[in-house]
Order: sequence, then C-alpha cells, then structure tokens
Amino acid sequence: MTDLIPPYGGTLKDLRLDAATAESVKADAVDYPSWDLTDRQLCDLELLANGGFSPLEGFMDQRDYDGVVSDMRLADGTLWPVPITLDVSEAFATTLQAGDRVALRDPEGVILAILTVSDLWRPDHEREAERVYGTRDPAHPAVTWLREQSHPVYVGGRIEALDLPGHYDFTHLRLTPAALRERFQRNGWRRIVAFQTRNPMHRAHVELTFLAARQAEANLLIHPVVGMTKPGDVDHYSRVRCYEHVLHKYPEQTTALSLLPLAMRMGGPREAVWHAIIRRNYGCTHLIVGRDHAGPGKDSQGEEIYGPYDAQDMVTRYADELGIQMVPFRMMVYVQERAGYAPIDEVDESTETVMNISGTEFRRRMREGLEIPDWFGYPEVVEELRKTFPPRAKQGFTLFFTGLSGSGKSTIANAVMVKLMERGGRPVTLLDGDRVRKHLSSELGFSKAHRDLNIRRIGFVAAEITRNGGAAICAPIAPYSATRQAVREMVESANGGFLEIHVATPLEECERRDRKGLYARARAGQITGFTGIDDPYEAPEMPELRIDTTDCSVEEAAQQVLLKIEAMGFMDLQ
Repeated sequence: MTDLIPPYGGTLKDLRLDAATAESVKADAVDYPSWDLTDRQLCDLELLANGGFSPLEGFMDQRDYDGVVSDMRLADGTLWPVPITLDVSEAFATTLQAGDRVALRDPEGVILAILTVSDLWRPDHEREAERVYGTRDPAHPAVTWLREQSHPVYVGGRIEALDLPGHYDFTHLRLTPAALRERFQRNGWRRIVAFQTRNPMHRAHVELTFLAARQAEANLLIHPVVGMTKPGDVDHYSRVRCYEHVLHKYPEQTTALSLLPLAMRMGGPREAVWHAIIRRNYGCTHLIVGRDHAGPGKDSQGEEIYGPYDAQDMVTRYADELGIQMVPFRMMVYVQERAGYAPIDEVDESTETVMNISGTEFRRRMREGLEIPDWFGYPEVVEELRKTFPPRAKQGFTLFFTGLSGSGKSTIANAVMVKLMERGGRPVTLLDGDRVRKHLSSELGFSKAHRDLNIRRIGFVAAEITRNGGAAICAPIAPYSATRQAVREMVESANGGFLEIHVATPLEECERRDRKGLYARARAGQITGFTGIDDPYEAPEMPELRIDTTDCSVEEAAQQVLLKIEAMGFMDLQ
C-alpha cells in the first residue's frame, strides 16, 4: 500500500497490495468473517482501491462520516462531500468488534479486500438524506436507497486491496487513475477537460465538448459513468458503443475515452463537488459542470429537487480547494439559418429559428420507430440505440396484477394470458402467486420480510422474461407499495414496459367470496398477518389500470387490460 505521486492531480492513494503480499494475506483470510459486497459497495471498493477516491484509505469511520454529513469535511478537515460507507446487516454486525479483519468478497465469493474494523454504528438515515441530498422525498433515488436498501449498521475501517473487481467488458477502456495519468503524460497532455455523462451523446453534446475544450485550451476526456446511475437510464453497454462511434467525430489525438466505475448517488450540488475531486484524481485539470449536474429530476410534487445552477454554484464555492477548474455548461441549440449549433445565449431568437428535440420527444420517437433528424443525432448512434430500444410493439412487458385475496386478479390474469397466447407473436408466462409460492418460494413463510422476498423473486423472473421480449403476467397480492416499486424498477431497467393493474375489489366483496375460507380463519384468529384483516394493504396510488370486479365479468376485465396494452403501444390488437 503506497502513496504514488504522479505528475497530475497530486498524491494518489493506491490501496492495492503487491502480488506476493496479497497472496499471503489471502491465505490468512480463509478464516476471517466474510461480507459479500453489494453492487454499490463493489463500485465504491474499486475506486477506493485504485485511488479514485483519494485521499480515502477505506470505508469511513463514524468521525469521518459525521463530518461529511454535517459539513462536507473529513475529521482532519479535508473537503469530501459524499459518505463512502460499508453498510451491513444487523446479524453480521453482531459478529464484529473493533480490530477484527473482514474479508470483502464479490458475488462469486472471490476475496477482493481485507477491512480492519475501526468502529460500528447505526446511522440516522433520515438525517443523512436531509443533510447530504437536501431532501427526504422518496422520489430521490438515494433517499429511497437509504430507506429501503441500505443495511442498518455501518462498519468503518481501512482496507487492503488484494485485487480489483473483475470486468469482462470494454477492458481496454477501463483505465485506473494511475494508468490514465501515465497516458496523459506520455501523450504530452497538460490540460485535460473531463466530460461527465450517464447518457448517450448526440450532436449537441459533441458541440458542447468542442466548445468547452476550446475555451479551456485543453484536450478532452469523455469519462462516462458505467457503475450505477439513475434507475431507468440506458444500460452502459449500449452507451459505450455509442461513445465509441462519437469518438470518431473528434480530431485525432485530441480526445480520449475512459470508463468510470462509479455508483452515482444523483446528489446534485454535493455530487458535482465529488465528481470534481474524482476527476482531479484521474489527472484532469478541468471539469464540465452541467445544468442540474447529477440531479435526479423532480420530487413527488413535480418540483425540481435542485435548482438548475446549484451544482455550479457549489463547485465555484469550493474552487480553491478542489484543484480542478470548472467549465460551466452552455446549452447548445441547433440554429436552422446557420445549419449548425450555437450557444443559446448567442442566438437571437427574434431573427433565428432554434430547433430542438427534448429527451421526452426523443424517447417517444424511438418507441414509435419515428425518424430522428440528422441534425439531432448521428445516424450510427441512433441505429445503435434502436437495437437496444426497439419500438414498444416489439418490447417485452410485465403485467403486474395486485389486489386482496379473492379480488379476482388470478382469474383475470389467466384470461389475459389465454388471449395473448391466442393472438401469438410473443412468449407469455404467468407467474401466479400461489404457483410461485409452490415452485419458487416454498421455503418462505408469511412474515413481512418473506412476503417481500417472494415478490422480489417474482420481479426478478418477470424482468428477465421482459428483457428477452416476452410478456410476464404476475398475480400476487403484493401488499406493500415499496416492494411493487422495486419490481417496477427491475422491469423497467430491463428495457421493457411495466403495467401495474390494481384489482380494487372491496374487502367486503372479497370476504363474501372467500372461496378458500381464509378470511373466516383470519377473523377467527387462526391465521395472523393476513392482508386486509390484521396486516395492511397499501393500495397503488397511480396504477396504469384499476379494475373493480364487483360488477365486472372476467371477459370485460380482460378486455380492459388488452385495450390498455394496446393504448400504451405494446401491442397492435387490430
């Protein structure tokens, strides 16, 4: 574990042990307690190990964490805006104490690092959300992650990295900070402006980066995030293929492409400062900071969570400490009379015609297979995206029926399945709650945790069916809104459609039917934790479709579902 002092960006912490030491430590680690890292923890570990998170030397202890949450400062006063923490389960935490050594493993069980425990504590997730992200609104993905995915205990401690997480994709583009600095030095690049992106690049982005590089008199590094981004973003495989096409649009020897294995938090202003520190560690001298940089979008009331220039303001505030200069984003627009792009503040809209396609309009055109004009997107980039995002009629989708026991959801689901199979054109799979319980989750009970796990299993299977162009029909009770939202995100991340269908038959009608006698047993106290009786059902607030089967036949209900599928463009039923 050494401090490297390369010619760019100051001291770089490289936490990797040399090969011989790593093998010796690995042999000793067989008897250590082990923790399997989550996807987010894997990203954090990689950037801790390779120096991308310099000056950090491990997962934060409580003193560093408290300082970062409160004041964006480590305990020694160093500027650092985002907590880098190792969250673990309550059960695992009870086996640890300060001084213990823990083997950190990837999902395949490979030991990647050893953590020496300094302390353990239970964080206040609500305070972390408020202070770090400026909101407790569940529409913010980091807030939802803290509430629903983060484990309850944080473990701090220094790490000794035995190896970096393995990657089999785009290995020639996965340069560590040290390797990228060496490349800059070898090529004689002294001024480097980084472009942070989590989206495909179109002509406006290329024009923006041209302008930024000229203003900074610098070479350009296209440095996209390929770790974890905002749920629903284009997958990094498709994006990187697009970046490789775009790279040819720049003059030779002026621009480089390298991938950043970062788990974004979508933290807006604080995240912009974080991105600046990371790019400094990678050897850059400038960073383009965009409008609403790393912002998550709107809150639950439809208001923007961060102001458009909050990120730029915060980076400017800490400019003297960051060691990297900000290049403010200037919105580029296509001007018809010029047949080219120009900064919006240099356009006279009284005499010139500004042409633009919003992100929403672009996605609509892609869904419907409509033309994308050449002035907006490079044909090869658009073609690459069409491979990933075919028109909706060719996409897979999930129908997720939810409702009380006896509401009629399984009956409707069966009818819809038969009608889709009758029509043909795509594989159809029914994931009925009772059948899944029997074949996929037979070992689970009916506690809240087990019911949650059962629904997540259904969601995982549905997402894989959707990813491969099929129709997944799910019909569990699924009483908890957070779990249903998690399933939605799984399916939508598989580039398919998700239609939540609330079978809203009233409790009284469900009890009247009570074909299995379950409500009667629950009322008699023979069954506990029964949804609708002594365990709540959280009704969907905005499902794609709501059906009450009290006075509705199965045929009528199934037809409503088919018409909704058609209206949303997933199938032409004519």
